[in-house]
Amino acid sequence: MDRPGAERPRSPADASGADHSAAMLIDSHCHLDMLDDAQGALAEAQAEGVGTVVAVGIDVASSQAAVELAERMPSVYATVGLHPHDAARLDDVLLAELARLAAAKKVVAVGECGLDYYRDRAPREAQERAFVAQIQLARRLQMPLVVHVRDAGEDALRLLAEHAQELRVILHCFSQATAVEECNARGYFQSYAGNMTYASAADLRGAAARTREDLLMVETDAPFLTPVPLRGKPNRPALVRHTAAALAAVRGWDMARTASVTSANARRAFALDEAGS
Repeated sequence: MDRPGAERPRSPADASGADHSAAMLIDSHCHLDMLDDAQGALAEAQAEGVGTVVAVGIDVASSQAAVELAERMPSVYATVGLHPHDAARLDDVLLAELARLAAAKKVVAVGECGLDYYRDRAPREAQERAFVAQIQLARRLQMPLVVHVRDAGEDALRLLAEHAQELRVILHCFSQATAVEECNARGYFQSYAGNMTYASAADLRGAAARTREDLLMVETDAPFLTPVPLRGKPNRPALVRHTAAALAAVRGWDMARTASVTSANARRAFALDEAGS
């Protein structure tokens, strides 16, 4: 396999003037407010063929920050949500604040929400309540749902089956390698992060090879999950090209096709062509 990142997406226009904007990558999940220099990271991303970033909220403060970044920066869209680590904090006031933030022009989804039994930083009953409440919020607002699942796949899929019918569901940092076929059948978008480039992640690479083409997406989860060959350093949106290169390798695609497919899927998942219009 070629070194991840050896081939990059083509720039929007080459010397002939042909338009290649469809081949620009989209970082579908980034904690942009956690980066030391968000504006600089976005400029770097554009130069590396990453044209759009979805800035993700994990509580009220970060959701507000994501909204503000999206308002200031044309290439940024926002989500608003409460991470399962803080699920015990959810009450009617916080939920109403998320709903208020979701009304902003460039907010494209509810989440990051879901279940995390790996860290278990909130009681599991509270995690389920907060997850279901945000699923219901997404339904009420007619918005997609961005879902975090870690060591909780069975319960997460059960709750989604019970409460998220007909919602557009984006499984961020996809980790349900044994449930790819079920996720495909349900039409859940599966977004792969930098951890699929790790030597220990053969199961994720296998899952990426089996994910339905129309459901594939890529993300950084920056500043976390920095891909090989820069693992150990803070992640940033430009580095999504390394994950895209790993995805291209397991699918037998070139980078232009990988960027085109994953970006088209992200635009459809988040209705980016409609947001902010």
